[in-house]
Amino acid sequence: MAAGGGGRNVPPGSGMRRDGGTEPYWSRPECRVWTAMLLLGTCLLYCARVTVPICAVALSSYFDWDKKQFGVVLSSFFWGYCLTQIVGGHISDQIGGEKVLLLSASAWGFLTVLTPLLTHITSAHLVFMTSSRFLMGLLQGVYFPSLASLLSQRVRESERAFTYSTVGTGSQFGTLLIGAAGSLLLDWYGWESVFYFSGLLTLLWVYCTCKYLLSEKELTIPMNYLTRGLSVPKQTKVPWKQLFRKAPIWAVIIAQLSTASTFFTLLSWLPTFFKETFPDSKGWVFNVVPWLVAIPTSLFSGFLSDHLISQGYRTITIRKFMQVIGSGVSSIFALCLGQTSSFCKAIVFASASVGLQTFNHSGISVNVQDLAPSCAGLLFGVANTGGALLGVICVYLAGYLIETTGSWISVFNLVAAVNSIGLCTFLLFGEAQRVDTDSVYVDL
Repeated sequence: MAAGGGGRNVPPGSGMRRDGGTEPYWSRPECRVWTAMLLLGTCLLYCARVTVPICAVALSSYFDWDKKQFGVVLSSFFWGYCLTQIVGGHISDQIGGEKVLLLSASAWGFLTVLTPLLTHITSAHLVFMTSSRFLMGLLQGVYFPSLASLLSQRVRESERAFTYSTVGTGSQFGTLLIGAAGSLLLDWYGWESVFYFSGLLTLLWVYCTCKYLLSEKELTIPMNYLTRGLSVPKQTKVPWKQLFRKAPIWAVIIAQLSTASTFFTLLSWLPTFFKETFPDSKGWVFNVVPWLVAIPTSLFSGFLSDHLISQGYRTITIRKFMQVIGSGVSSIFALCLGQTSSFCKAIVFASASVGLQTFNHSGISVNVQDLAPSCAGLLFGVANTGGALLGVICVYLAGYLIETTGSWISVFNLVAAVNSIGLCTFLLFGEAQRVDTDSVYVDL
């Protein structure tokens, strides 16, 4: 594995592949192909995730659900999503993130395709859909920890920010794709077609990835891992007590927890803010424009980060600079959003806030890989689990503040306050030097 921090690269041939080769990283052409495929995978992940919200009105009408019942269906996804982050990251660190990604994608693809079919053979529709969304959360919860694990092991430090930022734009592409195609399919063929579209595309992606990017050996899960379950041999166990005593580990976890929760808050409440504050505005404008802006900003942040590191700037300096923009500057625009009474200015502020948050991809998201590439998946899972749980709390607290104060300013103040806590912690204690470099587990 490469030594992290300081912008230094380990020369080719200094590490070992899991399959016994001499080069641990993808070549440039391999990296480009994998980046494109992982971007598409992230896009399809969000397509499957957003199928139910896209079909909300149609499903409620079809099954005669009220908003409270449908709220149960929607929230069940996040409870499942919290439960598999850590275990998914841990397994990915042991057997390879690409295997976990493909297994989970196969499962959620089949689940999405089968959902419309199974609703016609059961009478307990609410129970079935709630269970289906909970299972979807369980299956998709492993994706981003597995992605962090895979990129930490196969992408050079000097290229991680751009690679991760590019793959991360799949979330915006997926939201836009299912929003556009899903709306048309919903009008033309009914809500079932949206599920078929998303699920079949996911299964096609899994097939193409297995056929063209992985060998039979790379797809095989070692039998000794299956026999020992989730345990790790004594000589390769990571000393978690020592690792979690490191201040940089907690700094990146707290920062990730803060940014994830504020992202969920904005994602959940921005449509309602625009609907209530500007009732005559067009929904497609405020639901689409901020996410369109987020795509180029995410790509630019990754390019800028890797370019500055290649110019000789210290890795941690660039990570903190990116985080200042992702958490600090984006919060300033969120505060401005609560103060404006102009729809045009509100769109600009919302787009800037959402777009600049993507700079987090080049800050804390890759800093996990800087600190502990041998167990980046598990650590990312810990941070993302905390972020999802805090996100549930922040989303509820935002609604409570709106009801009690009657003002949206309090919501954006909450976003800025939580972001500030994470940013300050990372600026004070964040580092980019590897902390998993004890000789017994430097190369898992």
